[in-house]
This record gives sequence, C-alpha cells and structure tokens, in this order.
Amino acid sequence: MSEELPPCPKCGSVYSYEMGALLICPECAHEWSPESAAAETEEADAPIRDAVGNVLQDGDAVTIAKDLKVKGGGTLKAGTKVKSIRLIDGVDGHDIDCKVDGFGPMQLKSSVVKKA
Repeated sequence: MSEELPPCPKCGSVYSYEMGALLICPECAHEWSPESAAAETEEADAPIRDAVGNVLQDGDAVTIAKDLKVKGGGTLKAGTKVKSIRLIDGVDGHDIDCKVDGFGPMQLKSSVVKKA
C-alpha cells in the first residue's frame, strides 16, 4: 500500500513523511497539516480583486478609493491615479507594488483601490 505524500510547500522536496497528524520535510524541517496545504493552494490561486470586486492584473491602472495617510508624512487623496501596478505577495495584505507620482514607490492594499 504505497500512498503518495504531497511535496513540501516550502522547498518542494518530495521526501516528506508523516508524523502523527502532520507532514514533515526532512530537508528544510517544515511542518504542515494536509488540510492547511490544500487551503494555501486554493488561496494562492484566488485572483486579487479591487475594492469593487474587479480582478486586477500586472500593468493595470488604478485609482485610490479613499484618503490614505502615508507613514513619514502626507496624505494620498482619493481619486489619485496610479499607473502600471505590479501584483506581489506582500506583507500585511499589501499586495500591490507601485510608484505614485509625488510620493514615490510604495505598496498598497487592493481593498483601497479601484480599477481605472
């Protein structure tokens, strides 16, 4: 009875093994449950949507939906247009990397922009 175990989601190693309810990678020591791995792949496949629900893609132009206070000074006003966004897997929900005229490079949350 040979059962194929999924590869490690962190390093991709095919040598994962079971220990109780967890799967363990001997190469990078990553531990995960089979249920969490399935949830991570579903979440990773989900498209990034703006505040209205439109699907965003790399290179899209967006407008900021509400006033945003910028750390270090200033406020980005609602209606500010941002061109050529890049979708990333950011920190704390910041999934858009862009350059805003007058402010410079920054990361934004998709929940505060609308597709232009």
